[in-house]
Amino acid sequence: MLSFKTAGESHGKGLVAIIDGFPAGVEVDIKHINDKLARRQGGYGRGGRMKIEKDQVEIFSGVRAGSSMGSPIALLIHNKDWVNWQDVMAVEAKESGGQAGEVNILADERLEKIEKRVTRPRPGHADLAAALKYNTGDIRNILERASARETAARVAVGGVTDCLLRYFAIDIISHVIQLGSISAPLGGNIAFEEIKARVSASPLHCYDKEKEQEMMAYIDKIRKAGDTLGGIVEIRTSPLPVGLGSHTQWDRKLDGKIAQAMMSIPAVKGVEIGPAFENSTRPGSEVHDEIFYAQDRGYYRKTNRAGGLEGGISNGQPLIIRIAMKPIPTLYKPLQSVDIRTKEAFQASIERSDVTALPAAGVVAEAMLSFVLAQALIEKFGGDSIEEMLANYRAYLQRLSLL
Repeated sequence: MLSFKTAGESHGKGLVAIIDGFPAGVEVDIKHINDKLARRQGGYGRGGRMKIEKDQVEIFSGVRAGSSMGSPIALLIHNKDWVNWQDVMAVEAKESGGQAGEVNILADERLEKIEKRVTRPRPGHADLAAALKYNTGDIRNILERASARETAARVAVGGVTDCLLRYFAIDIISHVIQLGSISAPLGGNIAFEEIKARVSASPLHCYDKEKEQEMMAYIDKIRKAGDTLGGIVEIRTSPLPVGLGSHTQWDRKLDGKIAQAMMSIPAVKGVEIGPAFENSTRPGSEVHDEIFYAQDRGYYRKTNRAGGLEGGISNGQPLIIRIAMKPIPTLYKPLQSVDIRTKEAFQASIERSDVTALPAAGVVAEAMLSFVLAQALIEKFGGDSIEEMLANYRAYLQRLSLL
């Protein structure tokens, strides 16, 4: 089964990802991976960290002569900001004031010697809950890993799995359909290629140019107020093969896997497949997609209100997914909090922050969806090499054509 893990801290040496179970023979496009990383760092409303880091992936193992080897793929992304944090994030413990070479063994005593110790949890972050869970007196141990910086590694992973999806003519794009209270839903029957071209050239990854200008002006207003914004991103795919996922067990349903992947993205608090919440207000006759058949195209539907999934299985249509992202909790106009060391009331501490990271969240969602779809493809058309997978895929399509 295809899997991946990430490691690394926001201000550490860098980020690491290891992909296991990736088939051999897939052409790995490093430029595509780096382009995805650049898209994650872009988007109107981003903060100062994006001016420091210019993410580039280094493939450490698992790829040879441009193709995957079937062995684990290790990816590295170096943090350029590490040079400014070497003392704070040093692996080695600092020496005590006692005998030469003596090192304190008590965690709290070691932390006392570290500069930039964080003791003021920020509302809306993992800071307090995780500091209590992991029994630490320095919240930096939490925020360094809970930081959305980790998602750069996920985007790199998604860039690799995109290379597998290409063999099955599957493409993915995200776009902002709401920022704060400003809504810009995608209406009509717009071709995927048109959406991708227009969104890719947009500073806010928004299809509606008029609404985008309104959104950008709103971001400027909120920035001056020291506040932040959330919103809704829609993720779309080109048509999927019918039959990915399964109805047979709860943990094999493709919509369940997608929802878990989307909810794992920092600050994402809601997911819907298709217009799910809107559908809940309508009678069934206005919700379900009628089925038709033609000799030249087989089974088809004229609508896609199901968002491309029925019974936990892809139905041959494009996926349509929406995610709701809460406003970033790090504010330049900080909220009230309590110092975990002194128990005194303070304004919550500030790390570098964006006004909104909504476009970036969409790129991360693209990566997570790419990975889940790659998992589903390998499960359905399994093989140790791309040639074996494609042979199984072609045989499957041939069988479907006879039904």
